[in-house]
Amino acid sequence: MVTIRSLGLQAYETTWQDMQRYTLHRDINSADELWITEHPPVYTLGLNGKPEHLLDTGDIPVINTDRGGQVTYHAPGQLVIYTLLDIKRLNIGVRALVTVLEQAMIFALAQHGITAAAKIDAPGVYVNDRKIGSIGLRIKRNCCYHGLSLNNHMDLRPFDHINTCGYSGLEVTQLAALGVDISNAELALPVTHAILTALST
Repeated sequence: MVTIRSLGLQAYETTWQDMQRYTLHRDINSADELWITEHPPVYTLGLNGKPEHLLDTGDIPVINTDRGGQVTYHAPGQLVIYTLLDIKRLNIGVRALVTVLEQAMIFALAQHGITAAAKIDAPGVYVNDRKIGSIGLRIKRNCCYHGLSLNNHMDLRPFDHINTCGYSGLEVTQLAALGVDISNAELALPVTHAILTALST
């Protein structure tokens, strides 16, 4: 059984601390959870993140976080789904979980006529080589947290001030730029459905 929590707009750092706390104190009987949220503007630098990929962050805060991956950007209008899962109990490896999250975003985009794909050498989801969805995870005590972000209808300009995911010149896109106008709540439905379906098989 997976509990789904719709949190609305939440500060990144507070939500991150809540994820850490839940993972630290959970036991074999604790429910797996999906947290649906979005954040005020913030850059986050993963454990492998290199400061040189922060080009000109201006007055947008930068938070060093404990997920995998490099630097990315969060803002209102971007769907974020955090996956607080006992991967040992689910009998799923990290690479397989990344694939589940990628395929969930690809499935959701397909519902709106958007053809997207994953890349073996660069985790995430792309439309015509422009990144639309990102993944970053942290594993502790056989459990994971952090998750995915999917660009829906946000201001993409701050991505120009970083080397997104550590790649110079990597362009980003979003559903709004591809002619789709839906809320984050609507977008979350097929993404969570696909995740739950994959985890139950």
